Amino acid sequence: MLEQLSQHVDLYCERLGPGLWAEPLNAVSNLAFFAAGFWGVYEARRLKAGVFAEVLGWWVVAIGIGSTLFHTFATEATKWADILPIAGFTLAYTLFNLRRFAGMAWPRALAIFLGFYIAVGLLTYMVPDWLRAASNGTTGYLPPFLALIFFGCVVIAKGSAAGWYNLAAAAIFLGSVTCRVLDPMVCDAMPIGTHFMWHVLNGLMLGVLMAATTRYAKPRTEPQSMSGAVGAWQ
Repeated sequence: MLEQLSQHVDLYCERLGPGLWAEPLNAVSNLAFFAAGFWGVYEARRLKAGVFAEVLGWWVVAIGIGSTLFHTFATEATKWADILPIAGFTLAYTLFNLRRFAGMAWPRALAIFLGFYIAVGLLTYMVPDWLRAASNGTTGYLPPFLALIFFGCVVIAKGSAAGWYNLAAAAIFLGSVTCRVLDPMVCDAMPIGTHFMWHVLNGLMLGVLMAATTRYAKPRTEPQSMSGAVGAWQ
């Protein structure tokens, strides 16, 4: 098991060997995540957006850490350090949309949350192998892309301008996904590849989401019967 986790991974144009700095541009471009995350934490505190909003900012920082680890050490273990923070942020931000922007109570928010991800999970599972391979595995990011569009529309329908930020983020995400798909196709003509732009554009996208998070949401007030632990995530 440990041997498998330490196995070297080579997925991008820029990496030509197992060295720590074999992907310098892919590694350094992760600064975009750190910039978005630390700015989000600062704005959450400045605007008193609440604990949930600040946690999302730190989560973006965690995405930067995980991605940096993967693009330096490049092993099966660090691949998961890259994947899991992204998945976690996607789920947490969805709940933030439903709770803060759409103003839903927990039971309704959780029902919509589960229904949506079950549906898009099945849709992603049904993607044919040839398309998954042709897209450089990018079809795995279909759930967060659809979440930005769907919940952006839900939030707009609820009267919050934050929904437009979600749609803007989806447009940026479409550009970053394109860069991820193109990376293995341009290796001969462009040895550095285009994956670094996936980082830069996703950092911008997360900055847009943190702007919505800190500017258009205030902590919800729950009935007295709600526990303090739940209240901390309002």
